[in-house]
Amino acid sequence: MAGPRLTRTRRVILVGNPNVGKSLLFSRITRLGVETANYAGTTVSIKTGRFSHDGEAYELVDGPGIYSLEEFSEADSAAIELIKGVDAARGDIVVDVIDSTNLERNLALTLQLAARGLPMIACLNFWDETKHKGIAIDIPELSRQLGMPVVPASALDGSGVSDLVDAFGWELSPPEAAGQMGPEELWASVGRVVVRAQRLEHRHHSFLERLSDLTLHPVGGPICAAIVLVSTLLIVRFIGEGLVNSVLEPAYTKFYAPFIIGLADRIPWRFAAELLAGRGADPLGSFGILTSGVYIALVLVFPYFLAFYLVFGFLEDFGYLPRLAVVLDKAFHKLGLHGYSAIPVMLGLGCKVPALMSTRMLSSEREKTLTTALILMSAPCLPQTSMIIALGMSYGVPVVLAVFGSLAAIALLANIAINAILKGEDTELFTELPAYRVPRLRLLAGKLMARIVDYFGEVLPMIAIGVLAMNVLNVLGVIEVVTEAVKVPARVILGLPEGIAPIMILGFLRKDVSIALLAPLRLSAGQFIVASVFLALYAPCVASFFTLVRESGFAGALRIVGLALAGAILGAASLHFCFAAFGV
Repeated sequence: MAGPRLTRTRRVILVGNPNVGKSLLFSRITRLGVETANYAGTTVSIKTGRFSHDGEAYELVDGPGIYSLEEFSEADSAAIELIKGVDAARGDIVVDVIDSTNLERNLALTLQLAARGLPMIACLNFWDETKHKGIAIDIPELSRQLGMPVVPASALDGSGVSDLVDAFGWELSPPEAAGQMGPEELWASVGRVVVRAQRLEHRHHSFLERLSDLTLHPVGGPICAAIVLVSTLLIVRFIGEGLVNSVLEPAYTKFYAPFIIGLADRIPWRFAAELLAGRGADPLGSFGILTSGVYIALVLVFPYFLAFYLVFGFLEDFGYLPRLAVVLDKAFHKLGLHGYSAIPVMLGLGCKVPALMSTRMLSSEREKTLTTALILMSAPCLPQTSMIIALGMSYGVPVVLAVFGSLAAIALLANIAINAILKGEDTELFTELPAYRVPRLRLLAGKLMARIVDYFGEVLPMIAIGVLAMNVLNVLGVIEVVTEAVKVPARVILGLPEGIAPIMILGFLRKDVSIALLAPLRLSAGQFIVASVFLALYAPCVASFFTLVRESGFAGALRIVGLALAGAILGAASLHFCFAAFGV
């Protein structure tokens, strides 16, 4: 099974079930800092990295996690195609990453791979946790049973990783190809291997195991989910608003803006100066790339993006998100989705940008479309929510509840309509529940940094393009024409004063300010509900729109935004006519 070292470059393919730590092993070995997560579906694309060891060059490839060699999703297809491309004659090898605390479940894939006669190494990841769970695995015996080298390691603390890399250089003898096994034969083989190589010892449940049971309990699960969701929103609001009010807003106002405006004043070409710094000092009204663009991206959106992914990263690595998906799966299944759609929707309660980016974890375009619509229509972002509550409380609690109840009803009806139009089978939730693990601070920081890099590389340029487009439209007078055009429809269809028109344009840049500007209009309670619902739904902010373009393509983004606009008009108009009928 193992022999002398080779002197040629090798291609190493990481294969394994979801949640077995493949991406973290990839990051450990290549030092690329690839994003990792503790729930299924994170690795939705194939990642490659190059490194050298003992003077030899390697290409390490990390594909999506799979449970078997059967295709159930796009991610499965990508992983299986990667496996089919393994060429033993070229020196390719497969590293099957196994969760050593769940040997029986993982070995089904191992035996399927071995039956294909692929040159393989089995890596028993999370080896440090086996002793805490009373699991004893006989490595030599397991190696004999599988017909391949077995290397224990822990991607979390790095132990055994160097031994695994050493094994990459061995001359491997592929297991004898046995052909495809039926389900009964496969699981019988798994049982024989486990009986001979693993021994379990009695031990008491740990605190984390008891907590895991509680978060999956029919009663305790929903209660824990509600506590986690509310706590997440409160923490994100505290961190986000703290960064905006105490750090970023003062820094922009006192230092950055005066510097940029002063710099623009020295540019002799007026058009170029306005393109960069806009017109005036108002960061939302100037439409300058270096003023409005920077203000929206760094002051308004980034603090909430940072806060959300800080909390979200902790929940990922702790292992709670798969349990949240299981608890919410039944409710989301009625909308043609499964529980993992709850994760992007939860993010959308704070900021739509990270929510839209997180739809990458979903396995089909149908799920992504349904979930995106739910993100945009189910509730406003956290700053807009805060402003609706702050301004709406002057009308009373029933008015505030009516706003959010109307938004939920419109989102539900829209999702049902989309689900009926987009034909396709509902996706069943099939996920591994990883053990709760205390996250490592260094790994959390590395993951957060990788997401920040993604933000600046993907989202910030799109926001700059959006602000540039708004600037050009403003210079050409298009925005003024549109503002005038919507005054009459706003009065006739929505029953709102004509002063709502410029607020609609501003809402594309900053949603919470659009709600705040309703105060001078002195709206009735019914008008406030109609205006709040419409401004929350009619269009995403510029950052969300161009993130949507990045994720769904321009045509797909326009379809979804068109749906949201239609829902906003129909929903707000229905509310207006109902209130008018009852004299509200």
